[in-house]
Amino acid sequence: MIFGEFARKRLHILPLIAAFLALLAVPQASLAAAPAAPAAETSAVSPNVADETLRAAEATEGSTPEAAPAETPGYIPLGPEMIKGQPTPGGLNFQKQYSEDGRWALWMHDAFLLPMMVVVSLLVLFLLLWVVAKYNRRSNPVPSKTSHNTLIEVLWTVVPVLILVVIAVPSITLLARQYDSPPEDALTIKATGYQWYWGYTYPDNGGFEVISNMLDEKVAADRGEPPQLAADNRMVVPVGETLRIQVTGADVIHAFGIPSLWFKIDAVPGRINERTLKIDEPGIYYGQCMELCGARHGYMPIVIEAVPRPQFEAWIRSKGGTVGGEEAAAPPAAAPLQEPESSVEGAPGAGAAPTDETAPGVPAPAA
Repeated sequence: MIFGEFARKRLHILPLIAAFLALLAVPQASLAAAPAAPAAETSAVSPNVADETLRAAEATEGSTPEAAPAETPGYIPLGPEMIKGQPTPGGLNFQKQYSEDGRWALWMHDAFLLPMMVVVSLLVLFLLLWVVAKYNRRSNPVPSKTSHNTLIEVLWTVVPVLILVVIAVPSITLLARQYDSPPEDALTIKATGYQWYWGYTYPDNGGFEVISNMLDEKVAADRGEPPQLAADNRMVVPVGETLRIQVTGADVIHAFGIPSLWFKIDAVPGRINERTLKIDEPGIYYGQCMELCGARHGYMPIVIEAVPRPQFEAWIRSKGGTVGGEEAAAPPAAAPLQEPESSVEGAPGAGAAPTDETAPGVPAPAA
């Protein structure tokens, strides 16, 4: 009872003491939290979002390790500084390769086939000159009567056979590597050749199709892209992942080819051809239709944009597609409709090549 009465009379001041200490702590807490605010604000910005503190190359490069927050754009189209696979003016060799099969094939050509061709050609030229100089009419007034030479006949039969066998080993290895079946979890992308443009369908991401037309030469030049190779919409793919590329034709035979990726496959109407593709580095890679398909065959460029997985998923969502098991999103309200334009009646269509600087899917030129 004595202790209870003491508590009622003496301990009632404890709440007042606690309130006084809290008032003293508030200014200290505010001072401690003030310097941390800019860091928290900066950390919310993805390195792949256009930031005034970043250089243009860093701002456009798809290098964000994680998906961007919902309030910031997660996908920014790669700029011209990321172009890697394109023709080299005056180039005498193959383009630099950005796939494992491409590097193997380039090594086979540069370190194996080309030296062998040079050696064989020089040997044949030497033998030809030696025969002309040694066995002409002036050096041999009386021609030889020899009709057979067993050693020479064995050599010119066995040596070419051995050369072909040596060439066959890496050649068959390369063919087998190019046509390995993709794994079950590979991302499927279907490329359809139309007269005269390409359509890219993503069956694993909602089944939407992106129509790709060649950009007007002036628009392409203003954006820093090569004329007659730039397109209004690119085939966007995740870098470093195995892709299942399915190719078909809607009207006539086309061919889907990207030299810097060592990739080429025919697009045949009524048939789906399939190959595996894996791109090692982020960047933009150009190709063309490689099968004569009509009057505008030379105006069917192929543009592949390889970006990290977070940027790829952001691009999929921007097109109204799905990632994983999520529900399909509504397509962007501002996306322009493209009217059919094909020589085959009823074929899925594309608009005429854009003539201004508002074509979707490609970054605008820097100011």
